[in-house]
Amino acid sequence: MPTQARGRPAFYALAPSGWRDYVTLLHLPYTAWHLSYVVIGGCLAPLVAWGRLGAAVAAFGLAVGIGAHALDELRGRPLRTAIPNRVLVALAVVSIAAACAIGVAGAILFEPWILLLVPVGVLLVLAYNLELAGGRFHTDLWFGLAWGGFPVLCGYAAVAGAIGLVALLGAAFAVLVSLAQRALSSHVRFVRRRVVSVDGTLELSSGGQEQLDTRRLIAAEERALRLLTAAIVVLAGALVAFRI
Repeated sequence: MPTQARGRPAFYALAPSGWRDYVTLLHLPYTAWHLSYVVIGGCLAPLVAWGRLGAAVAAFGLAVGIGAHALDELRGRPLRTAIPNRVLVALAVVSIAAACAIGVAGAILFEPWILLLVPVGVLLVLAYNLELAGGRFHTDLWFGLAWGGFPVLCGYAAVAGAIGLVALLGAAFAVLVSLAQRALSSHVRFVRRRVVSVDGTLELSSGGQEQLDTRRLIAAEERALRLLTAAIVVLAGALVAFRI
């Protein structure tokens, strides 16, 4: 007998209603994950300037945590929120503009060349989340580069004022972990958001049977995503504690 698969669009999604939609929009576990990459990059610098690192985290929190996710929800409503389109557009514009302002201020006060990272970040947010150029930037590789490698490089650059081998190796680590995240989350999103029913059983070597349902289909991947989220956040915290 088929089991119905319609449920929450993500494990962190709250029941749809008012303010809960805005909390869901933030993708809090994944936002914490990718902001941790900024922290990791900053803590790899020879000397940590906590004020500049904090500004970089704030900029990415605005651009990714709010701006990118608002644009993503605007395109197709993957989280099924009832946030009006005009509000999503306003959130995206204001948050991305504020992130750019932080980047420009950092370049003026610290290293002018950092200004080059600002348009790159805007391009990545818009191209990936709005699936520009026919979706050519909405791929696994671009996800790894945009939400893994780029935050590490920006965190390092904001603190050190340069990009060296250590930063590149840290970015490579983040790209690889982000690709693993993408591999796991793609299957989970497919089941949660597109599968409407499941019909099947597992025939066991012992002769028994187990019914297939959506929970069984995504349990391992979702557990891995939760553990990876915690691991990256803890790693960032460990580096902060080490550098203090």
